[in-house]
This record gives sequence, structure tokens and C-alpha cells, in this order.
Amino acid sequence: MGCGRVGSSLARSLERIGHDVAIVDQNPASFRRLGSEFKGRRVAGVGFDRDTLVKAGIEETYAFAAVSSGDNSNILAARVARETFGVDHVVARIYDPDRAQVYQRLGIPTVATVRWTADQVLRRMLPEGQVSEMTDASGRLVIAEVAVDERWVGRTYRRLEEVTGARVAYLTRLGEGTLPSPSSVHQEGDLVHLVIERSRIHDVERILDAAPPQED
Repeated sequence: MGCGRVGSSLARSLERIGHDVAIVDQNPASFRRLGSEFKGRRVAGVGFDRDTLVKAGIEETYAFAAVSSGDNSNILAARVARETFGVDHVVARIYDPDRAQVYQRLGIPTVATVRWTADQVLRRMLPEGQVSEMTDASGRLVIAEVAVDERWVGRTYRRLEEVTGARVAYLTRLGEGTLPSPSSVHQEGDLVHLVIERSRIHDVERILDAAPPQED
């Protein structure tokens, strides 16, 4: 729900990696952001209206993201998707971080835009372009979030590990922590948290800041 910059980017990314996508927005003109190559369903209507959601295929959907510009609309749509239609994988974009915490406690994962953005900017302002989230007792190994160039989208995390010599500890995808399998592919918007030898942080950053090398 929501075909602004976030929603349209999310819809295109999901379709690009093979998913069937429907996108809902009150303003039909917003669908222009999707471009002519988007093959998914475009549904004009209110994103928390049951008939609109049914038209978009909510009864068969695997996941629902409410990413319009309104907190109230997003949380209402997310609750309808989960409580009325039983969608297990639901996420809502919330601008007010205090309200986001409340909805998290209600069991609806949220992405609090202001807090998330501030955190990501801070991480990229600090030395080495990343923040160590954990260090082993010897100080030799760290778990750190490392930025990954968009040209890695669609590549497996097995390949990322082979090229960098690091290990993927976990991902943050759509605001939730995820444990990838070796065959999982990097998606646009994934935040990648790696286990790295401290002495190799700069090397790994340089590798992931460029296009992946061609496979033999």
C-alpha cells in the first residue's frame, strides 16, 4: 500500500527478483512511478478498505507492506491485513518513533522512518563507515553493518562470503532481523551485518563498495 518513492521502489525490487506484486494507492497518477516495465497489479483505492484489498489479492498474499505517507493509514491497513485477512508477514512504515514502539508491542513490525534514518546517517558519519555491533573478547572479530553496492542485488550471500572472506551474521530486511541461507539473494534495501576480522574491515568495505567480480 502506497506508491510513493518507497512503495514504487519496493514493488519494482520485489518483481525484479521474481515475486508477483500488487500495489494500492488512492491516486492513480502515482502508478507512473512504477514505469512501463512493471507487470504487477495496480489497484486504485483506499489501502485499508477491505474491498480494495480483496481486489488487490490480499486473500492469497504472503506479505503486506503499508508504506504510504500517513501513519494512521499505514497502521490501520497493517491491522486489517493481519487481523481480518490473516496475513502473517506485515510491516508498517511509521514516521513517529514513539508510536512505532507501541505498534511493535502489538506485534506489528514497523519501520520508524525518523529514527531509522538518523541511525543510518550516524553509522555512515562515523569512522570506517560502519559501527561495530559486537566484538569478541580478544577484540579480533567484530560484527558490523557494512554497506553493499546496489550492483550486488540478486547475488547470493554464499557468493558474497566467498568474495569477501567474511560471514553473514544476519540481515535486516524491511525492519526485521533475518537469518539468510547460503542460497538467499541480496535484495535492495537489505542491511547486511557481517562477522569480520577487525584488521580486514577496510578491505571488505572496498570489495562491497564495488560491483561483484565475475564468477569463474
